[in-house]
This record gives sequence, structure tokens and C-alpha cells, in this order.
Amino acid sequence: MILFSLFITGVVYIFALASGFEGVGALSYVGIALIITGLINLFSYYNSDKMVMAISGAKQITRKNSEYLFEIVENLTIGNGQPLPKIYMIEDSAPNAFATGRDPQHASIAFTTGIIEKLNKLELEGVAAHELSHVKNYDTRLMTIVSILVGTVALLADFFLRMSFHGQRRDNNKGGAIFIVLALIAAILAPLVAQMIQLAISRRREYLADASGALLTRYPDALADALQKISKDPEPLEAANRGTAHLYIVNPLKGQGVGKWLASLFNTHPPIEDRVKALRDM
Repeated sequence: MILFSLFITGVVYIFALASGFEGVGALSYVGIALIITGLINLFSYYNSDKMVMAISGAKQITRKNSEYLFEIVENLTIGNGQPLPKIYMIEDSAPNAFATGRDPQHASIAFTTGIIEKLNKLELEGVAAHELSHVKNYDTRLMTIVSILVGTVALLADFFLRMSFHGQRRDNNKGGAIFIVLALIAAILAPLVAQMIQLAISRRREYLADASGALLTRYPDALADALQKISKDPEPLEAANRGTAHLYIVNPLKGQGVGKWLASLFNTHPPIEDRVKALRDM
């Protein structure tokens, strides 16, 4: 995360030099960009869970709506020593689930109607344990911050390219041709590099949540069976998009044409075969 922050600072500094700033002016440009980024981070830190649920079309439910699901999640939270999160439901026949929230005290877990219908109780417990582990390991906080940083890099790169295209660069020519070339390269490659960092972090945290979830239920085969069932289900999750795909227990973009190609190129999750093998070997 420290390296990621330094990476963003370096990219902004190159943009500043290419825009004709130097010395104190360039550092001021960087400072303003980082302050704006910090304010965006602060807002997202406290509101990201509500934003994600709204984007996903998830509706909060009570115990009256699904005693069966509440009982599963509640028993696991007691065993894991963490607060009961808010529980949401997504009306979709595709089986999947995800967790979000800045900490265990402000966490939410969403399940699709499909996952409740298509998994048995032990498999659903394995999925719930996986998502609760994301919360307890603070993966939900980490991935929220990483997503914001990736979005910031893309926004800054787009802003610089638009300035360059419209000739809005300072005319004092202090940036120099070399910095203009470096900035154009950075504007094109930085969002890609940032996204690759995000996806690498996401894949590692999925392995950790699998292991933590199996430790909680003491039955890794149930989670392995659930992962296989979810991954083999042919129905795509309509509410998912590339911005939220990394949150789900299994990549929800399968079978969506171009989305499927992009999902294989920029993989948000480790291969299901590797995850299942690791669980079977426990």
C-alpha cells in the first residue's frame, strides 16, 4: 500500500513537470492532487458499503425475511467472535455473495437468492464463513481503499490526456519534451499498472479468506464444493460489473462475451481449480 501511494505520487509529479510546473510549483500541484485524493478517500471510506449495495441492487433484510440465512451467519459470527453484519439480498438466480464495509462493526454481507436456493446448508455455511473472514481480516477495508486509488490514477491520467489533447498545458515550456513523453506514457500505462496491482492484491486476499473460512467451519470440503457449484453455474449475475467483480466470492462476469474475455485477461480471482485444490489438501 505504501508503494502504491508512492507510485501515485510519482505519476502526479511527472504530470506536473510535463504541464510546465517545476520546483515548488510542481510540489504544490502534487500536494493539491493528494489532498483531493484524500478527501475522496475519506468520503468513500465511510460510504463505500452503501454505494456498493446500491450499485448491486441489494436490499437489506431482517430475520423475518430469512430465518434460515440469519441463523447460519449468526452461528458463524459467534464462533468467530465478531459482530453480526447487516445482511442483504440480491434478487438474482445466479449464485454468488460478497462482503463490504470498513470494519467488523460496520460490515455488510450480500447473498443472491440463487445461492440460497442452489447450495445446501454446509456449502452456504462455507460461503458465509469465507465472507465473514474477509470482514475479520479487514480485506473489505483494504480493497475499498485500493479501488479508490485505482480510480484516482485513472481519473488523473484521463485529466492529463484531455489537457494535452486540448493544448491546455502551460506555455512556459519548462516541462521539457522528455517529461511530456514520460507523462503521456504514464497516462496510458499507469491505470493499467494500478489495476494489475489491485487484482494481485484481490487474488491474494481470496486465498486468505478461503483458508480463514475453512478454519472457522472446520470443513474445507464444503467451501470447495460451493466454489465448484458457483463457478459451474451458467447464469451470469446481472447486477455485477467490472468495478464490483473483485468483491464476489467467484468472478461473476462469466459468460458475458467481452466481459468474459476481460475477466480472463485481468483476473480478479485465483483459478477455481487452485482454490479447490488448496481446500481439499487442508
